[in-house]
Amino acid sequence: MNQDIPEQLQRYIRQMRYAPFGVEGQRQLAQSRVLICGCGALGSVLANTLARAGVGFLRIVDRDFLEWNNLQRQVLYTEQDVLSGIPKAIAAKNHLEQINSEINIEAVVTNVSAGNIGEMIDSVDCIVDGTDNFETRFLLNDAAIKHNIPWVYGGCIGSEGQTMTILPGETPCLHCLMQNGPPPPGTTPTCDSAGILSPIINIIASLQALEVMKIVSGNRDKTSRVLQIYDIWENQVRQVKLTQLRENGACPTCQERQFNWLTGKHGSQSAILCGRNAVQLSFSGESEINLEQLRVKLSGLGMVESNPFLLRAIINEFEITVFADGRAIIKGTENESVARNVYAKYIGN
Repeated sequence: MNQDIPEQLQRYIRQMRYAPFGVEGQRQLAQSRVLICGCGALGSVLANTLARAGVGFLRIVDRDFLEWNNLQRQVLYTEQDVLSGIPKAIAAKNHLEQINSEINIEAVVTNVSAGNIGEMIDSVDCIVDGTDNFETRFLLNDAAIKHNIPWVYGGCIGSEGQTMTILPGETPCLHCLMQNGPPPPGTTPTCDSAGILSPIINIIASLQALEVMKIVSGNRDKTSRVLQIYDIWENQVRQVKLTQLRENGACPTCQERQFNWLTGKHGSQSAILCGRNAVQLSFSGESEINLEQLRVKLSGLGMVESNPFLLRAIINEFEITVFADGRAIIKGTENESVARNVYAKYIGN
């Protein structure tokens, strides 16, 4: 069998020997383009799995940098990545290029928003969710439905995880499932309050990755049409049928085609980061910041370090991380007003 397989596909021989996938599935996989939105816990498993599987192009988008507590569940990274201070997307690209040099990997360090989502989804065949918040997920849902791009939702907390594949025009969308929109802030547990067990991350992300592989390899008919829910502590698995959500509902997104998240009518420009005692601030009309000039400006106020991607300053009780695109993460508070005051005081308006 090996003699019948092109040399560039030989590394995937075990995958292709699974008959329903085969050589043709691998060829289509190699020509596919996938957006991984978020490269933390779920995203790092997704990126690792899809790169090894041979997806031809991966666009990895993440807004954050690494911290020590990430290493418990974010399998793609090392202690050196934390010490280097580089963003997750850059660290992921560096590792993945050593794992599979035959595919193309694009790392984008940014906060996904209504202003840049069009650029993020440009020319991709599938979107996969590695995010940690429902605002971004609803934005992805809007973009996917409007542009007819399949996407795979996933989320985990504690010992529980769930995943759902959305095929525009065929299956219910995320808004069908969550008819009232994202849960209000403070009403759902976070990884800070509930903790998280790393095995559930690997389970959900692996299921997501397989759904992506089915879609982009031409096996769309084999995708899951149910909401899959796992609780690995209680040894429970549930599958919830979703067909009636689409048949009986009047979904504002996939049926009425109202894309309020995509147009910016919904969504905030700040976010409390899960388990971080930190607030991310984003700004309309984001523009590049000269990190070297900012380093000089802040050098007399506290400890300051920088690299080509971000600057980090520890001033009084706050740790301020500023990215080149103008975003900032203020660590030391979960109060948005306090975070904005710190930004205005030390960075400027």
